[in-house]
Amino acid sequence: MLVSATEMLQKAVEGHYAVGQFNINNLEWTKAILLTAQENNSPVILGVSEGAGKYMTGFKTVAAMVSAMVETLNITVPVALHLDHGSYEGCYDCIKAGFSSIMFDGSHFPIDENIAKTTELVNAAHHLGLSIEAEVGSIGGEEDGVIGAGEIADPNECKMIADLGVDFLAAGIGNIHGKYPENWKGLDFDALARIKELTGDLPLVLHGGTGIPSDMIKKAISLGVAKINVNTECQLYFQEATRKYIEAGKDLEGKGFDPRKLLAPGFEAIKTIVKEKMELFGSVNKA
Repeated sequence: MLVSATEMLQKAVEGHYAVGQFNINNLEWTKAILLTAQENNSPVILGVSEGAGKYMTGFKTVAAMVSAMVETLNITVPVALHLDHGSYEGCYDCIKAGFSSIMFDGSHFPIDENIAKTTELVNAAHHLGLSIEAEVGSIGGEEDGVIGAGEIADPNECKMIADLGVDFLAAGIGNIHGKYPENWKGLDFDALARIKELTGDLPLVLHGGTGIPSDMIKKAISLGVAKINVNTECQLYFQEATRKYIEAGKDLEGKGFDPRKLLAPGFEAIKTIVKEKMELFGSVNKA
């Protein structure tokens, strides 16, 4: 059964670890992440961007697939199905489709409009027992059509959004979607500390988890980050394993062209990186 992310992230704050959100793009990715979570006794959040949802023929298809997979694979660890960087309309679509958690990204709106729309969506989500994430200060880079300039979040605006009753908050602190450039300045921990001071025990979210050094990840967790998003790294691991399989000619041996065999190396690669991230975030055996 799918659950909201509220309880798992509150426990993460109390236990000084983070729960990984791993974005899904198809059946193989979903299966790999769910099995890895179960094998490592870790709570997990499955992230779905609006673009990925459309690719998988809609949020209803995604929710049905994930719910059926959780049941069929006998997944007993907490699993949240979460909309990633959702629009106002997308949030309502996911609520109707059966998601257990949503994110409203109102960071590109003036703060008053962000507050108004977030307030409405908090009420809608909580009425049905769903968790909701909001955002202040955009995340840099581009992910699935969502482009951010990478502004550092205003701590006072973070408090204003936190006071609306959101369950967790994404705050831009220099993090970037996709690969980090060589001249990246790193995370702004002073800003993170100020945000933490004003938002108390509210779980904070670090988007753009791919490529952030382990020491920065651990420091961010110590300063209140309880949810870390990973997408690009899974994509890179998947493509590398698939490319090696084809370059080695494995697809030409016997029935190596069978998609179940062709996608198997990528499937195993995702399991490998997800396990590594769960160990780094500290969520192993925290289910």
